[in-house]
Amino acid sequence: MLDMMLKFFVALGAQTGLAGIWWGNVVMIAIGIGMILLAVIKKYEPLLLVGIGFSCIISNVPGSDLILPGGLFNYAYRGVELLILPPLIFFGVGAMTDFGPMMANPKLVVLGAAAHLGIFVSLIGAKLLGFSIWESGAIGIIGGADGPMAIFMAVKLAPKLLPQISVAAYSYMALMPLIQPPVMKLLTTKEERMIRMKQMRTVSRVERIAFPIVIGIIVNLLLPPVAPLITMLMLGNLFKEVLVTDRLAKTAANEVMNVVIVILTIAIGSTMQASRFLTPSTIEVVILGLIAFLFGTGSGVIGAQIMNMFLRDKINPLLGSAGIASVPIAARVAHNVALQDDPDNFLIYHAMGPNLAGVFGTALSGGIMLALLQ
Repeated sequence: MLDMMLKFFVALGAQTGLAGIWWGNVVMIAIGIGMILLAVIKKYEPLLLVGIGFSCIISNVPGSDLILPGGLFNYAYRGVELLILPPLIFFGVGAMTDFGPMMANPKLVVLGAAAHLGIFVSLIGAKLLGFSIWESGAIGIIGGADGPMAIFMAVKLAPKLLPQISVAAYSYMALMPLIQPPVMKLLTTKEERMIRMKQMRTVSRVERIAFPIVIGIIVNLLLPPVAPLITMLMLGNLFKEVLVTDRLAKTAANEVMNVVIVILTIAIGSTMQASRFLTPSTIEVVILGLIAFLFGTGSGVIGAQIMNMFLRDKINPLLGSAGIASVPIAARVAHNVALQDDPDNFLIYHAMGPNLAGVFGTALSGGIMLALLQ
């Protein structure tokens, strides 16, 4: 009787996903759980990590139809593959973004360029590891800390690496509060971190309305390869600034953004299947992405210190780290690090200047790569 019951359960198990589970699935499920714990316990970008972590777990449960053609997760991934979701993310970001800090203090735009050294360090590193020049370009853009741009570049230049690049980009963006502060503190003194910035000038309504229109024209003229992303960013911002389309601006910043984030995080997590993710190339991409973030953070801080050699009104070097394009995560990290040494030193508004400039810096880098490599 016991033998018959054992055979019954073995036969039953063979018809379920239990028969196909292997150590790789267990590892990826553990990684997915770790992401959710970081979001819940440490509050590291929960809007990203909860969705990515959960879909990573489900995608590594053998037998799930969600990731197969026709499955819900597969349809979400198609939105990434067809480059529908990245422009919509930029649309929502534009509707909730104030470009005033960048316009009020244009010299901080330089920091948006200085913080992009990581892109080229990572590109060179990828080429030395044997990746093609197209794959190296796509991997390098991870250093810009711009998730939609990383996806856009991966689809254009290295579709086979889209899962690794998208996961690395968004995971490191979420972990920036953990990655950036040690580098920032290592490269600065307490006195530098306590530098207070002067109040910025008021940006007029005319400037705010003209900005997205002018940038939209310039990008479509000079950087057509990345125009879909920046154009949607500017359209969202125009809805916000004209003050007569409040309903559209709020919809873009809230309902549209929330829906797209859900679909995007599901799509990214669904690519983290053990069979395609636990490979040597994945490890290399993840390491190169980390190197890109570290170099980008460091080069931004050093860039601000170099600028201070020529400025009478000194810049807090922590603003340089915000030149990485992850809006508003990088600006928030710079602000929080400054508060640790001076609880009354509010850098968030100033940090948004280089942070927003970083978006254009990443777009410029990506546009040049696409123009040269496509």
